[in-house]
Amino acid sequence: MRVPVTFGQYVPAESPVHSLDAKTKMGLVAAFTTAVFLVDGFPGLAVMALGVALGLRISRVPARIALRGIKALTVLLSFTLIAHALRWNPATVALVRLGPLAVDAGGLREGVFFVLRVVLLVVGTSLLTLTTTPVQLTDGLERVMRPLAALGFPAGEVAMMLTIALRFIPTTAQEAEKILVAQTARGARFDEGGPVKRARAFVPVMVPLFVNLFRRAEDLAVAMESRCYRGGEGRTRLNASAMTGRDWLVLLSVAAALIAVGVVL
Repeated sequence: MRVPVTFGQYVPAESPVHSLDAKTKMGLVAAFTTAVFLVDGFPGLAVMALGVALGLRISRVPARIALRGIKALTVLLSFTLIAHALRWNPATVALVRLGPLAVDAGGLREGVFFVLRVVLLVVGTSLLTLTTTPVQLTDGLERVMRPLAALGFPAGEVAMMLTIALRFIPTTAQEAEKILVAQTARGARFDEGGPVKRARAFVPVMVPLFVNLFRRAEDLAVAMESRCYRGGEGRTRLNASAMTGRDWLVLLSVAAALIAVGVVL
């Protein structure tokens, strides 16, 4: 049993997207997210899907890697589809009826629309972590939140925590996969019985998983202390990042195009 989680992983490659500054990619992700929520029809989603496909092509990230994370959202996507498709005594002709509950064409269309919106958000935003190293991501987050430091906000510490949390997502998935394989080899079954029985079957997985995570967190804390990490204040950088004219051109042009598509379509 595999745990298909790719969010938080980095795919090394030589591409124009990888060479962009982390802050540029954060701005593009923010513009893309805003545009996806602005579109209210399938033509807008189709244009956004073409944009995501173009981004994958330019970044040279295999589509199977970017799409693999969708498998982890199967339950959420199914719930979204059902929640929007079901109607209580619909006034229109029902496609499927179960007592007072029914699925009509309008509800099914709405459910498919929101499912596609979630898929585009997940795949599009995952390009940030797929093309940005953890060090670059930490530096970008810290610089974006730096203006809040004047209000006493610990920008460096928060950026470090967010980056570590992102980095631990694939690590947690790998640990869970190893434990699942080990338990399955010992005769454990996770696909039998009802929901309650299946939930109980995962208890022997969750206990060692949390133990390993706490052990990793302690090792990381010791490693950071041994390297004299005391927060973001007074830290220097070996490679200081800065947005170039190319970064500003890409950010402003692509962000403007995305917002325009979201408003028009």
